[in-house]
This record gives sequence, C-alpha cells and structure tokens, in this order.
Amino acid sequence: MPSTTVETPPQTADDDVSLPHGLKQRHLSMIALGGVIGAGLFVGSGAGIAAAGPSIVVAYAISGLLVMLVMRMLGEMSAAYPSSGSFSAHAERAIGPWAGFTAGWSFWVLLCTAVGLEGIGAAKIVTGWLPGTPDWAWVALFMVVFCVANLAAVKNFGEFEFWFAALKVGAISLFLMLGVLAIAGVLPGTDSPGTSHLTDFLPNGSEGLVIGLLASVFAYGGLETVTIAAAESENPVQGVARAVRTAMWRIALFYIGSMAVVVTLVPWDSKEVVEKGPYVAALDQLGIPGAAQLMDVVILVALLSAMNANIYGASRIAYSLVERGQGPKTLGKVSSGVPRVAVLASSVFGFVCVVLSYWRPNDVFPWLLNMIGAVILVVWIFIAVSQLRLRRKVEREAPEKLVVRMWAFPVLTWVALAGMVAIFVLMAREPDTRVQLYSTGGMTLFLAVVGYAWQKARARH
Repeated sequence: MPSTTVETPPQTADDDVSLPHGLKQRHLSMIALGGVIGAGLFVGSGAGIAAAGPSIVVAYAISGLLVMLVMRMLGEMSAAYPSSGSFSAHAERAIGPWAGFTAGWSFWVLLCTAVGLEGIGAAKIVTGWLPGTPDWAWVALFMVVFCVANLAAVKNFGEFEFWFAALKVGAISLFLMLGVLAIAGVLPGTDSPGTSHLTDFLPNGSEGLVIGLLASVFAYGGLETVTIAAAESENPVQGVARAVRTAMWRIALFYIGSMAVVVTLVPWDSKEVVEKGPYVAALDQLGIPGAAQLMDVVILVALLSAMNANIYGASRIAYSLVERGQGPKTLGKVSSGVPRVAVLASSVFGFVCVVLSYWRPNDVFPWLLNMIGAVILVVWIFIAVSQLRLRRKVEREAPEKLVVRMWAFPVLTWVALAGMVAIFVLMAREPDTRVQLYSTGGMTLFLAVVGYAWQKARARH
C-alpha cells in the first residue's frame, strides 16, 4: 500500500524534534508583525528617496509584491513541513542536500554579520546620548544581554520580540496617523502640502527608480524569521498560515504607506531626508517637538530587536543544518530545549564582525559586507525553486498538508523567479551593487561546491 506522506532524504524531516514549543501565538503574531519593521525602513529608505524621488512608492510596491510572493511560497512549504531549518530544510527536501547546505550556511553568515552591524548601529545611538563611552563596550553589552536571553529559553526570545515589536508597531502606526491627518489638513498647526511635492515624480528618470528599487528590496529582510520561529510555537501550522495571510496588508501599510506619507510631506530632495532619515524629516516638517530624539529611541529598539531575532534565527538555522548532518555536531547540542552552543557560536561570530570593523575597516570588513550583499536574493531563488518542485509532490502524495496555497501556481512562482533574475541583472548594471553581486556569487558557489562534495561523499558511505 503506497505511503500517504512525502518521501524525504535521511534526517531531513522533523529536524527540530528536540526543540520545545515554547512560543505562544501572541509571540508569533507579533514577531510576524514586527519582522517587517526594521532599521532599514527607518534609516536606509532615505537614500532610496534621494535617488528615486516620489517614485520610491512604486519601487517599494514592486519589491513588496515580490516579497509577498516569496512569503506565500515559503508559507506554503512551512505550513506543510514546519521546521527550524525553514527554507534550508525545504531546499534539501526539494532539490538535494547540497541546496539545503548552501541556502542554510549562506543565510547563517548573513544573520551573524547582521548581528554585528546592528550592534554597531545601536552603540552609535547610545554613545550619542552618552559621549565619551566606548562603542565596543555597548556592543559587547547588547551581545551579552541577547545571547543570555536566547540561551535561557525560547520564550525569552519571544517576550523580547513581543515588546520590541509592540513598540515598533505603535511608533509607525502613530507616524502614519499623524501623517495622514497632516496631508488631509486637519492636524492642528500644520498646512496640508497637497500634491506639491509629488509633481516631479521621476526626478532622476528610470535610473533613479532602479536605485530605489534595489534599496527597497533589501529593506524587506527579516520576514523569514517567522517561519523559523513557527516550528517552536504552540501550533506551527496555523501560526505560519496566519502570519503569511496577513503579510500583504502589513507590507502595504508599513512600507508603501509610510513612503507615500514621507514623500507627500517632505520634498524628496531635502537634505534632511538623508542626513536625519525620512521619518525624522517628516516629523520635523510637522513641527513635532523632540522628533529626532523620539526616532532615535525607535531606531534603537528596531536595531536591538533585529539583533535578538538574528541571534535566534542564526542559532536555529545552524541547529537544523547540524541535525541534518551538514555541520559540526557540537552546534547541535541541546540543553533545556535550547541549542546553546549554536547560540554562542552565532553571537561570537557577530562580535568578530564588530572587531573586524575596528581592526580591518578598509579591507576585510568591506569584503565581508559585500559577500552578504545579495544573499537574501539567493535564498529567495532557493525558496521559489523548492516550491515549484514540492508543490506537485505534496498535491499528489499528501494534499491535506496544503493549508496555505501559493496563488495562481505555477504562474506566479515563475513570475517571482523572473523578478529575482531581473534584480540580479539590475545589480550587475549598477557599480555600487555589482561588487556585492559578484562577492555573494563567489560565496554561494563555494558553499555549493562544498555541499555537493559532501553530498557525494555521504552517498558513497
């Protein structure tokens, strides 16, 4: 009698059986909600506005549609096969162990490096408040706090993220509310700008729009964490399904909505947009007292939230890879339901990145930053290819697992893949992103070769 479950390679399925389900639904919901609000949105979007002008709204809408498709694909697979390895486990299941190895370890390097970068950014804000204190000491303090929180229990990570996300959601919701009132001309003490700042919609032509598009794509990083965390939630399948189904309005409201508010309120070529950040510039325009200080607090929270989430995500990806036989066994040790060695290793790697930023700021550190520049696109391609291959198999062998379904399959999956290829082409055209593309390509190729050699060696034994 044929099996009703999808066949899997050895050690691929249920790679997180040792991890407890310590995250509550409220944790997962807020992680999903807060995951789209990162420091890149608050600060990094300024450069995109300066390049694209008001058309940054179109850039964020295009990249937002691509991200929605990616999240829907990832949600379909994660609801069918909840795993702390997320897309890495799905890639192994659909394509082969080498694919899971490549996607997983490249994402681990990305997350660990991001932990260091976020620590540096958070330290700069605090030293601005407390001049004379050393940056590295604050980074070390943040690292220790979040490392200890992640070492203790998964619910600690969930609690930190719940409150961090609540603060971020509250801040951006208040910003949107004030902005809409000002645009409507009903905010006391302010005059509505109307459409006066939107007349020059494409100030730098299509080239400016391309730069804005590339900037917006990488601002969406962080959404993947919810599918990693779902494996440790009380109800993984329903948790992922709910998070993915609400992704559309979150992206539309927080990203596209806030960009529309900023470019309507503030002239796109205002120096403040880049120097202070678009949100501070908009709040200053509204005459909100202490706007810069207020946004510094919000950005600090966003950075600390990202540090916490990335240490968690990196440790779970590493744990999953080891459980599937794709890394040093030491990293897979679980104590009190937590992969503590993986947490420590991820935190240490992040701190090494910080040390490199001081020790080798002109060669090694920039090389590391370039190497992770396009990793998120590599991961998205693995997600799309995995979904194309897994969907038919699940439909045939276990259709009841399709709790979340990709829209208009397979047409929109192919559309998403074409969009990713187009972004690669655009990156190759731009001098600033070309180096990132080639550096990431080099790391991906190296990992793919190592993963394939390991796969062949394992098959012989």
